[in-house]
Amino acid sequence: MTTTAAGSDRVSTLELFFDLVFVFTITQLTDVLYAAPTLRSLFQALLMLSLIWWMYGGYAWLTNAVAADATRRRILLLGGMGAFFLLALSVPNAFSSTGLAFGLAYLVIVAIHAGLFTRAASERVVEAILRIFPLNVAAALLVVAGGAAGGSAQYLLWTAAVALEWLTPALRGLAGFEVAPAHFVERHGLVLIVAIGESVVAVGIGAAGLAVDAGLVFVALLGLALSACLWWLYFGDAGDERAERALAAMEPLARARCALTAFFFCYLALLLGILTIAAAEQSALEQPFDELSWARAAMLSGGLAAYLAGLALFRRQLATGTGTTLGAAALLVLVAIPLGAEVSAALQIAVLVGLLGVTIALDRPAGG
Repeated sequence: MTTTAAGSDRVSTLELFFDLVFVFTITQLTDVLYAAPTLRSLFQALLMLSLIWWMYGGYAWLTNAVAADATRRRILLLGGMGAFFLLALSVPNAFSSTGLAFGLAYLVIVAIHAGLFTRAASERVVEAILRIFPLNVAAALLVVAGGAAGGSAQYLLWTAAVALEWLTPALRGLAGFEVAPAHFVERHGLVLIVAIGESVVAVGIGAAGLAVDAGLVFVALLGLALSACLWWLYFGDAGDERAERALAAMEPLARARCALTAFFFCYLALLLGILTIAAAEQSALEQPFDELSWARAAMLSGGLAAYLAGLALFRRQLATGTGTTLGAAALLVLVAIPLGAEVSAALQIAVLVGLLGVTIALDRPAGG
């Protein structure tokens, strides 16, 4: 058996508390798409989610290597949580009036992350974080500069920050980073549950203030069924256990590389898909038996396609399945867009739930 990280074996209650911020962050990003279902808003949400998830994932790597079992560490982790909360508050107007606040909060997040990471017991881990810290700071400074500049410069600088973060592993390597599979998989799984929970919240928000009649009950249950399908596709058939076994079987460096590809890049598609679905569902529940705009109908099916494609790639990275069924489903769900745009939101959701039900029945992950 290969060696694993020296951090916690399982997720702590402090980490669960920390992850509550992610509920708010996803809600804020969902509101961006709900308020304006445009390509510009989608690009804004993608930029912010990419930046946020890079560092949020960084904190998952952090607590995977450094247990928050001392008062000073807990206080610092709570400080990082506070910075994330302030960042989330600035999300809705980040491209108009609160971009600088977003950037300054991001810089604090990066600083606390590196400071805590240097408390790792392994010298190799400390050397690894110090190797990438300058690039994380450079990306954060680009975010600060973009937030201060606003306008077109903000888009350019924030895109450059995302590109720098994505290139960091290639520029600095992952040697020295250690991943404890049990904790790592559990932490990311819990974050995904939190995000899926946001889609359930969206159903409730969309139904708020409406008469609880047979029609509303039907459509609300359809929305809940869609969220349940998202859960089933990832966690059904012990999907998290398969992921844990796959990581545990790898050598340390290969494990770190796979952890980055599967749990950052593939998860980015999963999370973007979930928040896009949530934004569309919130609109759908307001007038469930009326047609959606083409933009919102595309968001609903497109978000689901992103989730399915991300999950297919996730399985391929971990060698827990070919992802063929999921990939085919990702294309098939797009045919439901005209149903929502020309007939009703309820019909589109019903067809999507049916397609997901068939996908679940046909889907057979490997490694069982």
